[in-house]
Amino acid sequence: MKYLVILGDGMSDRPLPELDGRTPLEAADTPNFDEIAAGSRIGLVKTVPDGMKPGSDVANLSVLGYDPKIYYSGRSPLEALSIGVIMKPGDVAVRTNLVTLSDEDALEDKRMIDYSAGEIPTEEARSLIEAVQEESGSEKFRFYSGVSYRHCLIEADGSADTELTPPHDISGKKVGAFLPKGVMGGELTELIRRSGEILKYHPVNLKRAAEGKRPATHIWFWGAGTKPQLTSFKNRFGITGAIVSAVDLLKGIAKGTEMYCPCVKGATGTLTTNWQGKVDAVKDCFERGIDYVYLHFEAPDECGHQGDIPGKIKAIEKVDEAAGELYRYLKNCADGFRMAVLPDHPTPISVMTHVSDPVPYMIYDSTDPVDSVLKYNEKDAQKGEYLDNGQMISKLLTEGRHA
Repeated sequence: MKYLVILGDGMSDRPLPELDGRTPLEAADTPNFDEIAAGSRIGLVKTVPDGMKPGSDVANLSVLGYDPKIYYSGRSPLEALSIGVIMKPGDVAVRTNLVTLSDEDALEDKRMIDYSAGEIPTEEARSLIEAVQEESGSEKFRFYSGVSYRHCLIEADGSADTELTPPHDISGKKVGAFLPKGVMGGELTELIRRSGEILKYHPVNLKRAAEGKRPATHIWFWGAGTKPQLTSFKNRFGITGAIVSAVDLLKGIAKGTEMYCPCVKGATGTLTTNWQGKVDAVKDCFERGIDYVYLHFEAPDECGHQGDIPGKIKAIEKVDEAAGELYRYLKNCADGFRMAVLPDHPTPISVMTHVSDPVPYMIYDSTDPVDSVLKYNEKDAQKGEYLDNGQMISKLLTEGRHA
């Protein structure tokens, strides 16, 4: 038996007047989802436990079968794992975005123009983070470069209790009310302020501005946490597993759970990602004898954060294409297969950030198909079975619908 999860990050949404009351998932052309849905169990699942923030970290752990209330210690520590940062006792990892702020003189008056600095390429971003490390790094604060706009700060003997706001939650807003507060608030705010001076005339930013691209004007902190204590996926479930993703968060989860994680050339986490390369990587995982593959697509979430309706629809259609190709590929699996399609959380266009609404799922079992008239979308999923725990997806996938 083979097991496949196709995770469209932030794929679900809320009805939009621009789409005549439909969601992007309803509006998208998804013939493969329709084909798979005809034999699938469809419903809604609550992936974010009560009292926890609806982040991709919490939700993906949940879908993978790891209770976030037990295993979650912060987002950035998982990303730190991915980029090879060794955290010592007392260290705190803090996600460090490269962002574009407006050009008012006072930091407090600046607005969050772009939480991704125009989806800055990794090579350019690395030069900027290295400059920040050279000027502001110390025994207390150490900066590490990651992928695109996503980077990491390690605080030695730090605190995870500082109040930090994700930059994608404050798009277009003045940042003054959202600067770091609490235990490390003053020091982290000063690092943000100082980064503006370091990056303003950096050659990378001067070149980006000359080309009409958004410069990375500042760093921004969020997602702090301590070293995670994850357990082996194979030991937990008795099968081998892999994660195929472009983003450090999922790669970090893979490393922490000892799951295989291939490097896919051209995988960016955006609409321009190497879609076919990721599909091919899934096939390669199965051909290596791996039992369970978790295929993560970030693009729908990115488009949701940007308020990009056409982009989100296109991203969903690309996920549909991937699902169709892998569905047909697994049809040749002699021992049968089960596959699940779902988001981790919604990222509604109307609010451009994550929410805790339950998400639509479908699970297909080639050895036990069902006869369903439901389509795969938010509205039809309300007519199906409600799961109050995201970990049920992993249980149903590995044990079948009678689990």
